This record gives sequence, C-alpha cells and structure tokens, in this order.
Amino acid sequence: MNYKLVLNTKSESSNIFYNTITFDTFKINVIDRYRGVMSRNPILCESILKVRTLDDQLMKTREGNSRVKLKGQDLETYKNLMDILNSYNYKNKLIKQKEADEDYVHFVIRIYIENYQIA
Repeated sequence: MNYKLVLNTKSESSNIFYNTITFDTFKINVIDRYRGVMSRNPILCESILKVRTLDDQLMKTREGNSRVKLKGQDLETYKNLMDILNSYNYKNKLIKQKEADEDYVHFVIRIYIENYQIA
C-alpha cells in the first residue's frame, strides 16, 4: 500500500504536533501533545489518532468515537518510535530512514486495525 508520511507539523509557539499518513483512500492524523519547554527537551504526554476520508470526513471507531487515545504500552511504544524519528541519527541519515518510517506506519496501522471497522 502506498503512503505519504508528513511528520511534525505544528503551529507557531504551540506544544501540539501533527503527523499525517495519507493512503490511497484515507488518511490518519496523529496529534501529539508535549509538555515542558519546547526548545529544550519536550516530553510527549498524549497522542490521539483520528482517521479521515480524503475529503476530511471523520471515520468512527467501533465504539462510535471519532478518535483513539493511546494509553499504556501503546503510548510507550509510540514514544520510542517518535524518539527515533526525532533523533539526530534519523535527521542526518545515519540510520535507514525508510525502515524507521515503516516501523512508525506499521504501528499506526495496527492501532487503526484494532479500533476501526474496516469495510
């Protein structure tokens, strides 16, 4: 499946970052909220996943919600993946970026499959 990954989009002076994975028929938005000083060492405290159609209609989860909040082990795994994507090694191409991107996308797809009704 083809995808386009856009990482760390944010509004100015905000502690919220947006990551988007766009597929052929839908897109997944991940909203990350950080605490602490953003210019030093921000700490990821919350991540929310929303799935939209390409014309920006929110899709509902199996429980009828429009979002999934990562908790527990999923949040810890997500933090580890984001640490890799925000690392010096990733930004300076000292590690294989494609593999790091694929690990991130596969994790987000797993969350999607667990929580959304796939037609």
